[in-house]
Order: sequence, then C-alpha cells, then structure tokens
Amino acid sequence: MCCALAALLGVLVHVQVTDQTVGQARELALDRLADATEAYEAGDPLFPGSGIDPPGLPASLRALAVGGDRGTVVAEHRGRPVMWAAGPVDHGRTIAVHVDYAQQARTIEALDSAILWSSALAIGATLLVGAFAVTRVTRRLHATAQVARRISGGDLDARVDDPRTRDPDRPQDEVAAVAAALDSMASSLQSKLLAEQRFTADVAHELRTPLTGLHAAAELLPPGRPTELVRDRVAALRTLTEDLLEISRLDTGRERLDVDSEELGALAERVVRASGTRTEVVVVRDARVETDRRRLERVLGNLVANAHRHGRGPVVVTVDGPSVTVRDHGDGYPEYLVAHGPQRFRTEGGAKGHGLGLTIAVGQAEVLGARLTFANAADGGAVARLTLPVEAPAVDGG
Repeated sequence: MCCALAALLGVLVHVQVTDQTVGQARELALDRLADATEAYEAGDPLFPGSGIDPPGLPASLRALAVGGDRGTVVAEHRGRPVMWAAGPVDHGRTIAVHVDYAQQARTIEALDSAILWSSALAIGATLLVGAFAVTRVTRRLHATAQVARRISGGDLDARVDDPRTRDPDRPQDEVAAVAAALDSMASSLQSKLLAEQRFTADVAHELRTPLTGLHAAAELLPPGRPTELVRDRVAALRTLTEDLLEISRLDTGRERLDVDSEELGALAERVVRASGTRTEVVVVRDARVETDRRRLERVLGNLVANAHRHGRGPVVVTVDGPSVTVRDHGDGYPEYLVAHGPQRFRTEGGAKGHGLGLTIAVGQAEVLGARLTFANAADGGAVARLTLPVEAPAVDGG
C-alpha cells in the first residue's frame, strides 16, 4: 500500500505540474496569436516568431485553423520544443505563432526525474522497513507453529516462551497473545494428562493387591458353575489391571528396549500359535529386523486378538519385508479409530472390551520406533499395518 501510494502521488504531481506548465505556455501563445492577428488586420508588420502559413506548422494544427478554429500544440521546430498557436485569416490562410517551450520541457523533465528518484527511495525504504518488521513477526509465528507441532506430536514440555509474555511492561501484540494462549493450553493439557496417568497408575496398583487375594480365594472354591464364573471374572479383572499398569508405564515414556535380531516370518507364526486361533500367516517377503521381540509379540498378539474378537474370519497375517499386516473380514474399524487412532475405554457398536488392546499396541509400537496404522479394506474388513524401522531403534534408559 505504501509503494502504491508513493507511485500514485508521483503521478498526481506530474500530471498537476505538467497541466499547469502547459496551460501557462498555451495562454502565452494564444495572447501572442491575438496580438499577431490584430497587427495583421491593421496592416502592421508581424513580430518575430509569427507568420502566415509559416513552415514547420504541424499539419493537424493547420487543418484546425483552416476549419475556422484556433488551437495550440507542442511540437519540435528547428530542433527545439515550441508551443504553436494558430488561427484562421482571410482567403483560407493560417496565421500562427510559436513560443519557446524548452525551459518548460526541462522543468517537467527535472520534475519527473526527482519524482522517480524520490519514489524509488521511498519505496526502497518502505520495503526495507516492512521486510524487517514482517520478518520479525513471521519468525515469531514460525517459532509458535513449530511449538504447536511439537505439542501435537506428544512433546508437552514444549513452550514458546515469547519474551513479550514474560515482561508485562512491554507492549503485547497479537503474536504474543497467541504464544501465551498456546503455552497456557500446553500447560493445562500437560497437567490434565499427568493427573490422568497418575490416576490410572494408582488405580491399577491399588487393585493389584486385592485381586491377588481374590484370585487365591477363587482357587479354593469347590468345583462348579458358580466357581467358574467367579474365576472367569477375576481373571478378566486381573487382565484389565495388568493392561492399565502397562499403559501407565507406556505413558511415562521411559520404557527400556531389549533389542535383538528377529525373523519376522517366524515371529509372526509364533504369535499365531500362542494365540490359539485359526489365523493364516502369509510370508510374501521375509525380513530380519533389529527389535524387541517381547514388545513386538505383544503388538502382533493384540492385533490378532482384536481381529478375532471384533472382526470375522478369515484372519490373515501378512509379512512383506519390514511390514506386517493383520486383516480380518468383519465390519471394519469405527470411523473415529481410523481418523484418530484407538482411545482407551471407548468402543462403539456394542463391541465388548475397553479399547485397551489397540491402545497398548500403539504405545508399544512407538517404543519400538515402528508405525502402526489402521484402515478399512475396500471390500470389507479391518486392516492394521505395522511398519518396523529398517535400522535398530535407539535403546532408552529406564
């Protein structure tokens, strides 16, 4: 806008000054034309710069005068700019005068040069100041966006820490307000997640002791249908407690890897045999990977169990290089799960379970440095794909 305004002002000044200069020269030429006409009609000799049908008179102005009108035009005459004025006289002839226009032309040329340089200087200064100001703002916005991406990636310790937000005496602009809001949101979210993690861990730990007693007491009950029901419910409750404990350990982000070299095809077959289910294993292309065998078996075991529990057969485990796919032929995953991933204690469509199996699978996959995605096949069925890293994952201390 500043550049456009500078250019517009330059054009307006040029037009105004040019019109004024040309107008003054035109008035002078017309006054001299009137004096020459009066002298011609009185029979007096014409003064220098005037004449009847003088050579060099522009054809357009000559035609205008022959038609009975008076007019002016700026043109070159003997290598110099002049202002011509012409009018009609007797017998279809033209009387014309010319006034030197060189000084006015130089004035306009000097003015145009001054406008050009001043506009260029103003535009250059505006661009430099604008670039400096915009760069500072965009740099702060870029830093804020980076922090937002880190938070969305799970780094809840990330903060913008804009200097303006730490000093209340400094003026607060919109970028500082956004940074402060983002930091406040991250702190609040981190506090809530930590509280949830502590609650989950505390509940699981508190339930573990009484469940151990319940399990021991259930083993002492006499055989019968009621005893089987009690033992089944106690076992389910123990499984839920162990899952909660595992999730609480994954939430801390301090899990320790025990890396070893494993053949994916053989490992997938072991997982299927251990599950006791009718699951087909297809090895398209076997691969040896550096990974934590126990955690990988846990991920695949949960995926296979979920496929049988919530889907329909046939369930197929396909090994293709470092990628393992578990597919069933049921109704597929819910839309929320495909879009946002599994969420603990959320199920839809009357499905049994607590949503912990897939949550644990995702958490263990992150520890392994693998990528676990969920999708629905075009011809029906749920598809979970685990892609392991080619290189060995880093071992974190616990």
